[in-house]
Amino acid sequence: MASHDLQEPLRKVASFCQMLQRRYADQLDDRARQYIGYAVDGATRMQNLINDLLAFSRIGRVYRDDREVDLAATLAQAESNLSEPIAEAGAEIVADPLPVVHGDPTLLTMLWQNLLGNAVKFRSPDRAPRVRVTVGEDAAGWEFTVTDNGIGIDPRYADKIFLIFQRLHPRGTYDGTGIGLAICKKIVEYHGGTLRLDDGYAEGARFVFTLPKPAATATVPEQAGERAPVAPA
Repeated sequence: MASHDLQEPLRKVASFCQMLQRRYADQLDDRARQYIGYAVDGATRMQNLINDLLAFSRIGRVYRDDREVDLAATLAQAESNLSEPIAEAGAEIVADPLPVVHGDPTLLTMLWQNLLGNAVKFRSPDRAPRVRVTVGEDAAGWEFTVTDNGIGIDPRYADKIFLIFQRLHPRGTYDGTGIGLAICKKIVEYHGGTLRLDDGYAEGARFVFTLPKPAATATVPEQAGERAPVAPA
């Protein structure tokens, strides 16, 4: 409700500014048209911020469809959602065979989409984006890496990039609100894992996240003359 109430006046500001521009276009000079453009842009950016805050607040509260999730399917869905920017950039995405995990499919798709979207957005100007997704397994769970060949991230900002609304580039250089990686971190932590920047990788950016395996039900071995207690359902 707060999101709706905050966005309604912004929609009015943007709408009436655009109507003003259309109706009085022949009476406005370049300076007036520039001012109207600033007003519309500001209202649009504020709407985007509110929408991203709404998505951030919903993690673990609205999206709670926990079930078996094929990570290969969620990655494919994320690529489909990003098909236009991927095609425009000529990006190549290669992934290891991915496991089935327990989690929320919408959130895990959102995780891939943010990580892949960043890899395409922050690409190097002199080469096409190449993104590599790998997975390793141990007794506790899986460790995933998402590696790109883009402009990279200064290791000094390895923690700052996961804070909400933190931007490393001036507004206008890259689009976005600076909340994508904060959303990724919250999604991974909701699923019981961790997310970090590999600050030792210098050929682009590499993000490493973990997802645990479902905890096995503890059992007590049956000893001679004793019956092992039944684990609670």
